[in-house]
This record gives sequence, structure tokens and C-alpha cells, in this order.
Amino acid sequence: MKKYLVLTILLVSTMAFAQKIKIKEGNFDFLKGQKGVNVEFVYDNMSLFKKNISETQYIEEHSTELEKKSKGKGKIWEKKWASAKELIWQPKFLELMNRYFYEDHGISFEEGLTDAQYTLIVETVWMFPGWDAGVMKQPAKVTTHLKFVETSNRENVLAKVTSENAPGDQWGSSFSDEDRLGEGYAKTGKSFAKLILKKAFK
Repeated sequence: MKKYLVLTILLVSTMAFAQKIKIKEGNFDFLKGQKGVNVEFVYDNMSLFKKNISETQYIEEHSTELEKKSKGKGKIWEKKWASAKELIWQPKFLELMNRYFYEDHGISFEEGLTDAQYTLIVETVWMFPGWDAGVMKQPAKVTTHLKFVETSNRENVLAKVTSENAPGDQWGSSFSDEDRLGEGYAKTGKSFAKLILKKAFK
């Protein structure tokens, strides 16, 4: 009976935070014939948890909490968190985008392609790291605003998309907040790629 109760709780939690991805403006027809798209990641206005605390506040509070448990643990975690953007989150997103686009359509999504005609700006606006207690867990969630602009004229916006509560979860246990969030970025990339393919590459 307890097992069924746990499964029910997890199912309800997942359904309550199902990803919602929606086109707010424009279309993706401009991507046809492109060979590469520049990608930029922005975290400047990101908040966390239901309280919508800033990233700076979260890092300070969580690091202090870890330091109280074990000296040095907070400082080590700060380094892991700082490196997660470039080593986990961004690569996860790009990997899924390229998995769907490069082989079939010859379009690569990469950082640093400043000579590309178009740039995709991936702005993280909210996240929830989730938790894993072995028997029970809560997946991470990532909310982003995705915007295509003309690289040489950023005021020229070609498409805007919102992705809310992309779930970050793995089979088995994952006790790393950074890894769980990375799966949220992978889910974002996968859902976004499928949306573009459905709308512009039928």
C-alpha cells in the first residue's frame, strides 16, 4: 500500500509541473537553409524556488548551510555550481538541439558563432533544483525564454518561445542538484527542437 501511495504522490507531482512550451511571437521559417546558429545563454535575471530568490542569495544561503554541516563543503559546492553552466547545463541543451537538427537538416547550434546570421538567446528565468532522498525524489524544473534574433541587429526579433517547468530527472538516483538541472536543460532542448521541426520542417 505504501508503494502505491509513493507512486501516486510522484505522479501527481510530475503532472502538476508538466512542461509547457509555447510560441509567443514569430515563426521559424528563417532557419531553412542555415548551416549554423549562434547560441547565447543568459542568467542575469534568474530566480529560484517558489520564493523567487536571486541566484546570489541562493548561493550564499546554501553554501552557509553546507559549511555548517562540514567545513569546506560549501566552498566546494560553490565551485561546482559556478562551473555547471558551462560544463553541464549549456552542453546538455546544445547536445539535444544538434541531435535533432544537425544530422537531418545540417544546422548546428553552437556558442561563439558570431558570424552566423541568427542568434538564439536562451534566458533562464527560473529554476528549482529538486531533491533526491533515495526512496522519494522531486525532479528539477527549469523555465526559460528562448528568442531568435538577427545577430547583426538584435532589435530584429524573429521568434519568441517560453518553456515553463522543463523537468530534470534521471533513472535511478541523482544526488547532484547540478546534474538534475542539466536534465532540465536537455528536456528544454529536446522539446524546443521538436517544436521547431513540427512548425517549420514538416
